[in-house]
Amino acid sequence: MSLQEQIRNENLQETRRPPRQPGRLGIFLESIKFSHSIFALPFAISAFFMAAETPSWALLAKIVAACIFARTAAMSFNRLADAGLDTKNPRTSSRALPAGQLSRGFMLGATIVSCCLFALCCWRINTLALYLCPVAIAVVLGYSFTKRFTSLSHLVLGAALGLSPVGAWIAVRAELDLLPILLGLAVAFWTAGFDIIYACQDHDFDREEGLHSLPVKIGTGRALALSKLFHLLTLALLGGLGYQAGFGPFYWGGVGIVGLLLVYEQSLVKPDDLSKVNLAFFTLNGVVSLVFMTSVILETVVS
Repeated sequence: MSLQEQIRNENLQETRRPPRQPGRLGIFLESIKFSHSIFALPFAISAFFMAAETPSWALLAKIVAACIFARTAAMSFNRLADAGLDTKNPRTSSRALPAGQLSRGFMLGATIVSCCLFALCCWRINTLALYLCPVAIAVVLGYSFTKRFTSLSHLVLGAALGLSPVGAWIAVRAELDLLPILLGLAVAFWTAGFDIIYACQDHDFDREEGLHSLPVKIGTGRALALSKLFHLLTLALLGGLGYQAGFGPFYWGGVGIVGLLLVYEQSLVKPDDLSKVNLAFFTLNGVVSLVFMTSVILETVVS
């Protein structure tokens, strides 16, 4: 057999092999949408640069780790709490727990370990962060139950993500100020706005199961209108933050781009057409957070 024939046969055998299946860690990271840490993390990094006169990279690493562990705990617990509902919902029935790819024990263990690591990060940051650690854990875990009794669950999720810049500021200065509160509120309304969009696709299922959401309570059309209002509030709060901090063109240019992205995001979804929810929810919101972070870093470091 010639060398060329041997190579051709090896290539043919390679194409016939079944694709490599992800390991349990890969399944877990996909289940909790680990890549979506990009939603809240850039706002925490933004707050870090706003608060730090001389950035400490070691402290930034602790803040990033704390944010990742808090989100991992929140998502692991959410998948555990919603496993029964996810099994019934055609949109979510292929998730790791309903599909039997991961066990409830594994997800519970991931939640406990992540909470412990988050607490360790808080302890290593400063005393105030450690004292507030139980509050943060209560909010990020408690969100998973809110849609069972209130249609304002979107705002609770917003509060959970809004804690990230507030926590980062506390990590740097060991005190609270108006600037992180404004940024935290902006993140909260931004999150609530896009979570309403995401919830529209489960309108029928949530209503049948007796779950609460704004699309169920007031209808998809009015809920999307409220989502627009929340995003307007986001821009107003970011404007107030920029004014209060005395920021210059880098910041305002970034906020302008964020505004355009939010307008585009809102234009993608209509009450009778939810086909572009994933683009509006996943892609654009990641870009929003990265654009804002870049503008703050340029404003605080370069200018």
